[in-house]
Amino acid sequence: MKCKLFILLLGAIFSSFAQEQPKIVDLEKERQNTLAEIEATNQLLNENKLTINNALNRLNLQNQQIESRKKMISLLSLELTRMDAEIAGKKTQINILEAELQEKKDNYANAVKKMYIHRNRLNNNLLFILSAKDFTQSIHRIMYLKEYSKWQERQAKEIVEKQAGINKERQALQKNREKKQILLNGRKEEEEQLIKEKSNQREEIQILEKDKKKLQSELAKKKKQAEALEKQIAKIIAEETAKSTSTATQSMEERQAEIKGGYAMTATEKALSSSFAENKGNLPFPLRGNYKIVSHFGVHQYKELSKVTVNNNGIDLETTPGNEARTIFDGVVSRIFILPGYHNSIIVRHGNYLTLYSYLEQVYVKQGDQVSTGQTLGKIYTDTENGNSTLLHFELWKEQTKLNPLPWLNR
Repeated sequence: MKCKLFILLLGAIFSSFAQEQPKIVDLEKERQNTLAEIEATNQLLNENKLTINNALNRLNLQNQQIESRKKMISLLSLELTRMDAEIAGKKTQINILEAELQEKKDNYANAVKKMYIHRNRLNNNLLFILSAKDFTQSIHRIMYLKEYSKWQERQAKEIVEKQAGINKERQALQKNREKKQILLNGRKEEEEQLIKEKSNQREEIQILEKDKKKLQSELAKKKKQAEALEKQIAKIIAEETAKSTSTATQSMEERQAEIKGGYAMTATEKALSSSFAENKGNLPFPLRGNYKIVSHFGVHQYKELSKVTVNNNGIDLETTPGNEARTIFDGVVSRIFILPGYHNSIIVRHGNYLTLYSYLEQVYVKQGDQVSTGQTLGKIYTDTENGNSTLLHFELWKEQTKLNPLPWLNR
């Protein structure tokens, strides 16, 4: 009895532990998502060979790959911990079922012994019934024999069911053990892959350190190009702001700026601007398919490369050749222009918000076009001379203020 109580207590403890752990099905789902991230990054790394021009983008991709690989190993470890808990729970459940089965067998054996002792009386059921003192006792004996017969059937059935339950739990335990072995093998493979990826990254960093002057020269060139792009955008915004104010003065259409010296919006543009703001965090990314953010908004110092700093007014998205840029919200194509280093660029106005799409090889729209959310704007340029890099540069502005696009996009 004490043994059975101990087993039941163990079962309760393991059950409580299991409930506190993440469910295996959730961990598996997260692991599959992480695997998809790793495969997408692998594709981009394989398609884009290392050059000085795209060195930092590759470094960012490698960093993301290493972090995804670490996450995969962590998830596999969590699954193994959860699997160990399930295996322990299965063992406990089997012990409980076996204890219950043994109790059923013992009870049944005792009943059989008693039946053997009284076999002459029970084997002659009719005599047993007729030997009753009165009619009422005869009825009671008939009911007793029926209930006894039913009890025997139930006991036999329950013994069979308990045995089947034990067999089922043993099969589940074996499957869990096999799955655990698969997880262990998978974690080992991921750990080996992580070592390999870190080694590849170290090799590329050594190449970049040797060509530090070329890298610094390329970064200086990109900085000048980025400054030229920023000036061009600021110039366009200033021109459109002045034009909106002039139009508001000359025409009967009412236009109003949100801030002093800001873009004077019509009622339609004001509604569009409000709708854009209300959708913060739910706006789609400016492209579909496989992509990775290889450069984030703001100033970034590279710990892997000494004295290498970059400043980005938006985000850069590495993608696969042939991919297309798409607008993140309804708006009007405000301007299309070409600048060295950025190829074709498109500005879409959403009231007093503006989005910029650069590095386009082909443009599918023209200035003044009304565009809707998700509409393709142009084909992204693939630089075959620089490792097949296919990059989309994206910026978000409100009036003349640069904004970090990521909090606005649905990730």
